[in-house]
Amino acid sequence: MTRDSFNLPFEARERAGDGKRTRAVALKAIQIDDPSRKSEQIDPFEELLALADTAGIEVAGTVSQRRNRPHPATYVGKGKIEELKRLVEECGAKLVLVDDPLSPKQGNLVEDGVGVQVVDRTELIMDIFATRARTRQAQMQVELAQLRYSQSRLKRMWTHLSRFEGGIGMRGPGETQIETDRRIIHKKIAMLEDRLREIEQQVATQHKGRADTFQVALVGYTNAGKSTLMRRLTGADVLVENRLFSTLDTSTRRWELPCARDVLLSDTVGFIRKLPAGLVASFHATLMETREADLLLHVVDGSSPQVENDMAVVEETLQAIGCADKPRFLLFNKIDLLPEDRRIDLKYLLEHNSESLAVSAVTGAGIDELVTRVLERASANDRVMEFALPIARGDLLSRLHDMGKIVDQRYEEDRIVVQARLTSEEQDRFRIFLAKNGIAAK
Repeated sequence: MTRDSFNLPFEARERAGDGKRTRAVALKAIQIDDPSRKSEQIDPFEELLALADTAGIEVAGTVSQRRNRPHPATYVGKGKIEELKRLVEECGAKLVLVDDPLSPKQGNLVEDGVGVQVVDRTELIMDIFATRARTRQAQMQVELAQLRYSQSRLKRMWTHLSRFEGGIGMRGPGETQIETDRRIIHKKIAMLEDRLREIEQQVATQHKGRADTFQVALVGYTNAGKSTLMRRLTGADVLVENRLFSTLDTSTRRWELPCARDVLLSDTVGFIRKLPAGLVASFHATLMETREADLLLHVVDGSSPQVENDMAVVEETLQAIGCADKPRFLLFNKIDLLPEDRRIDLKYLLEHNSESLAVSAVTGAGIDELVTRVLERASANDRVMEFALPIARGDLLSRLHDMGKIVDQRYEEDRIVVQARLTSEEQDRFRIFLAKNGIAAK
């Protein structure tokens, strides 16, 4: 087992250039009393298949079992394990994907039963994150989550190597190596935590420098169209891809709006059902963009048949990161893809969710109304005020021009009368120069 294997739970990625995809069989224990499954029309494997596709895996078959709760030892019943083994052999699969996090014991017993590597939901998502992380910060966050996850699973990882890679004679050295690896992991976790704390402090300092800005963050279920919307609103050249987790690193761009403050728009990592807690914790610095925002734009795929479930997942995640009370607009995106027979459903959602809009980031439908509403929020405390500046204080006039605050100006004898749109903080700075009529207009 090499040191690099700590950063790679399994090898299932599409190989660059050769297009080969690992074949797998998907396994799911469907909980009968799961309150999140409001509609039986929702495909229980839909999200897992999308995750597999993103990871470069071809799912050749599926096996499911309806249960009150997953089996504590084998996740599904022994009969289903035998059925799974037959399907694996028929399909020539090299992996079994499980749509839930497995305990080390469950993972071992399922692997014993089917004879191929078993990858649970957490490992699959972490692997996708590892391939999608671009900045050093995101790479460290993913690595930290992987190391934390592997701490309690080292024995299974060593067993997996001996079972599936012909590790003959590894048992004795392996047991010794496990203890060595535990120490290495512990030391590396501490190092990554220290480095990420430094990054978080740097991010916090950057946010202090944005005190005069109005910060807007795009949040939503992954693949809801946040990046496309950001491109529409700011013209930013950001990655737009029809796959899960196309955005991991937060992108922030200036949004040109006619208000007193600069408006910054951030595109954040997409949320998903059962997002591993380790990843949420590790992405603390990245999620700061959401926590520090003045306004959230909750983007929902309005064409999705499980739109209400997607909304609930995002709301639960926002609550988990301390953003439940943030002001927000609910944007039902992709209305250009909405079938005619489901438009009445969208109308119902709009009527029963305050501060909601129907938009299309592709066609531009509803964007003008969105801009108007955001501008109203960003300008809520702005005032157009009239100042009488001494002729000798051209520096103040120049400053107002540089800030883009001037609404009107005129020269009167020994003074310059200026109307400028200012935030509440800026109003205090220029208050001593107020003209007699004070506030000209809102």
